[in-house]
Amino acid sequence: MSAERPQAVSPSAPRTYRYYDLVMAAFVCVLLCSNVIGPAKVCQVQVFGHPFTFGAGILFFPISYLFDDILTEVYGYARSRRMVWAGFGALLFASFMSWAVVGLPPAPDFHDQEAYARIFGGTPRIVAGSLTAFWFGEFMNAYVLAKLKVFTEGRFLWLRFVASTIAGEGIDTLIFYPVAFYGLWSNEQLFAVMAGNYTIKVLWEVLATPLTYAVCGYLKRVEHEDYYDRETNFTPFSLQA
Repeated sequence: MSAERPQAVSPSAPRTYRYYDLVMAAFVCVLLCSNVIGPAKVCQVQVFGHPFTFGAGILFFPISYLFDDILTEVYGYARSRRMVWAGFGALLFASFMSWAVVGLPPAPDFHDQEAYARIFGGTPRIVAGSLTAFWFGEFMNAYVLAKLKVFTEGRFLWLRFVASTIAGEGIDTLIFYPVAFYGLWSNEQLFAVMAGNYTIKVLWEVLATPLTYAVCGYLKRVEHEDYYDRETNFTPFSLQA
């Protein structure tokens, strides 16, 4: 009786990875939580004797950029692009669901409609600013990181992480706050919040660099992947990996 022959695998079959889906799921989870839970609370701490006010979500939103960095560095821009679109779709649905749930008529014995609407009923300007800023910022982050990896031949990982975050978070900040709050806040307050939150976002990347190094190194070893985007089509309007 002859032994069963192994099934042939097409050389054009897409690669499968152990952790790619988990990284994408973690990215979407952090993105949704930081945009749905975080913005509802404004915090204030004392920094060198001066009050510093910020939205709680700003402490967690930069983690999504860490996942974008890790995924682009290990798996390449095209797979990062799929992740960004997954996050964008999740944010779009969350915005629609918030609008729909807030708009439903409350039951007579439900007395928290006003508080519920205040927390989850984001204005159209804030929703538009958040979605637009996320889309441009994440794609800019992935693009800069992928291009710098090729340019540096894979060296200076810390520099690539920080530079891509400076670019991506810069675009995110420049889009979101003017779209969401220009004309509602004074120009002084608008620029102050933009500068403070942008500084927090970039410092997050710098402080998290050792962790990002460790995660990237581990994934490269177990996935046997260290992708270089030398012939990548960088259009954001594609889901092809």
